[in-house]
Amino acid sequence: MGTAEEVWRKFRHAVVEGALFGKGDTVVAGVSGGPDSLAMLHMLCRLNTEEGWGIRLIAAHLNHGIRPEAGEDARFIAELAQEWGLECEVGQADVPAMARQPGLSLEEAARIARYRFLGEVAVRYSARAVAVAHHADDQVESILMHFLRGAGLAGLRGMRPAVPLRELRLGAESVGGEVRVVRPLLECWRAEIEEYCRQYGLTPRFDRSNLDTTLFRNRLRHELIPYLETYNPQIRQVLLRTASILAQDYDFLHTHTLQVWDKVTSIPEPGVIALERSAWSALHPSVQAGLLREAIHRLRWGLRNINWIHVHNALEVARRGETGARATLPQGLMLTVGYRYLWVADEDWRPAEGFYPQMDAEHLPLPVLGRVRISSEWLVETGIMEGLPFEGEARPPDAWTAYMDADKLDWSSLCVRRRRPRDRLCPMGMGGRAKEVRALFIDEKVPLRWRAAYPLVADSAGVLWVPGLRLDERVALTPSTQRILVARVRFIPASEEPYDREASNSQA
Repeated sequence: MGTAEEVWRKFRHAVVEGALFGKGDTVVAGVSGGPDSLAMLHMLCRLNTEEGWGIRLIAAHLNHGIRPEAGEDARFIAELAQEWGLECEVGQADVPAMARQPGLSLEEAARIARYRFLGEVAVRYSARAVAVAHHADDQVESILMHFLRGAGLAGLRGMRPAVPLRELRLGAESVGGEVRVVRPLLECWRAEIEEYCRQYGLTPRFDRSNLDTTLFRNRLRHELIPYLETYNPQIRQVLLRTASILAQDYDFLHTHTLQVWDKVTSIPEPGVIALERSAWSALHPSVQAGLLREAIHRLRWGLRNINWIHVHNALEVARRGETGARATLPQGLMLTVGYRYLWVADEDWRPAEGFYPQMDAEHLPLPVLGRVRISSEWLVETGIMEGLPFEGEARPPDAWTAYMDADKLDWSSLCVRRRRPRDRLCPMGMGGRAKEVRALFIDEKVPLRWRAAYPLVADSAGVLWVPGLRLDERVALTPSTQRILVARVRFIPASEEPYDREASNSQA
C-alpha cells in the first residue's frame, strides 16, 4: 500500500470510528491552501465521489491580514473550490490589530480569528462540524509547547479528534453554538501528507511564515524537536503515546469531577459559584483542583489557559480555611473563604454570609433540644448525646460546633446573646486563667465591626462558648461526663432553611 493510500486509510478510520460527522452532513473545511488542508479537502471530496457520502462541503478560508501574499492564497482557494464544484466562503480579519491587545500574541490572535470565522460560517450553513487539518506533527509540537509553558493533564493530552467549538475559549461564550471542531488527520504525519499531495498532483501554496523561527511553534519545529531526536530518534512517537495515556487519565478524572460537581457546588446567583467546604475538603486533592478549574471555566468561558500558579495558590488558601481569606484567580475572579462555602466570583463581589456570625437580638433563650434563628442568615442548633462511651477525648468536627458537659450548666438560663461589658471566660488550655471576651476578640483579630453583634452561648453563671474561638473550661468534657450538649452555629439563609421557620424558634 502506497503512502497516499495509508493516509487515506487513517483519514477514513478517524472519520468513521471517531464519528466525526456522518453521511449527508454539512461540513465546513478550514482551508489555508497548504498541503495539510488541501489534502484534507481532497479526501473529504473522495468521501462523496468514491463512497457516496452526500456531504455538503463548504471550503472556508480566512485572510489573516498578516502576509502580503495572503490575497493570492484567498484567490487560489476560491478558484480551487469552483474547479472542484464546492461552495466557498472567504473572510478577512486584521489579526495584527488584534495582537496589539495586552497579553495576546500574534499566533493566539490568529487562532481566535480563524476559529471565530469558521464558527460563523458553520452557523450560517447550519453545519455541525468544522474540519481542520491538524496532523501528528502539530500534535507533537502542541504537547511540547504546553509542557514548556507549564500545563497539567488538560494541556499535556494534546489536541482531541473532536471538541465542541465553544470549548476552544475564543473570548465569547456562544461562538459556534453546538458546532464541533474535528481533526481527521491527527494520526497522519506531515511527510505522509506531503507525499499524498505529490501522488495526487495537488499543488499547495507555500507559507513563508512557517520558516520564521521568531515564532515559538516554528522554533520547536525547526530547532528543538530535531535536537531531541539526537537523544531519541523516536521522540515524536513517544510524545504521542504519552499524550494518549494522559488523555485517558484526564478523561477519567474529569468525568469523576463532573459527577461530584452537583454534590459540592451551587450557584446562589448569576456569576457566583459556591463550593460546600466540608464536602470539598473531604475530596482527593486532584478532584479539589479539578472543581476549582471547572468553576473558573464556567465563569470565564473565553479563558483558554488557567495558570498553574493561580490554582495552586487558591488551593493553599482554601485548605488553610481562614475565614475571609482570598486568593486571586484569572481574569478578575477571586476565591473567598467563607464559613460554609468557598466562593468563586468577581473580585469586587462579597458573600452575603459575611465573615463572622451575627445576631439581630440582644438575647434569645436557647433550647436544649432544637434550634433558634439568631438572624436572617445564622442559626444555632442544639441537641443532647447520652448513653455513649465518653472515655478519652471527644472532639467536635469543627470550630463552629461545641461539646459541653450538659450537667455542668444551668439549662433554665441557657441562651445565646450579644457581648456585655466585662464578659469573661476561662478558655480551655489556659490553666484556669480568665480572659475577657473583648481581649479574646482582639487576640483572635476579629474585626471591630463584627464584635458588637457576635453571638455568645451563655447561662446565668456567664459565657460558656464563643463560637469559632473558645470554650469555657467550666463545661469541658471529663471521663465522668454522662451527657453532652452539642451546640452548632450554622450559616443558612432563611430562604434556604429546609424546615418550618415558625418551628425554628420553638423551645424544647
